[in-house]
Amino acid sequence: MPGKVDQFNAEASRNREQREKGYREKALKLFPWICARCGREFSGKRLRELTVHHKDHNHDNNPPDGGNWELLCLFCHDNEHSRDLNSEYYEELPPGEDSDAATTFKPFAGLEDLLKKRT
Repeated sequence: MPGKVDQFNAEASRNREQREKGYREKALKLFPWICARCGREFSGKRLRELTVHHKDHNHDNNPPDGGNWELLCLFCHDNEHSRDLNSEYYEELPPGEDSDAATTFKPFAGLEDLLKKRT
């Protein structure tokens, strides 16, 4: 049984690598070799440090115009994915997403009265 599992995992890994190779090559032709977050430029051997990030996190969504991709360096790409993991852990929304829950905390409540007392 372990032989079949190993074979299945190896095939899945090859398929993923092949798929990634295809959209990575397209993304590198479409976009400048600059990290979309930190602005670092890449060329030569360091180009391997530039990754393709799927904006909607769906690796099967690969439109020909690259509309779901952005090039990110390894550090920014890791940061992007860890932000999502952290928001799930803390049950928060990732930046840019709205929440229907209204907040009741008012940090400056009573500030005007305090300022009036000082004058």
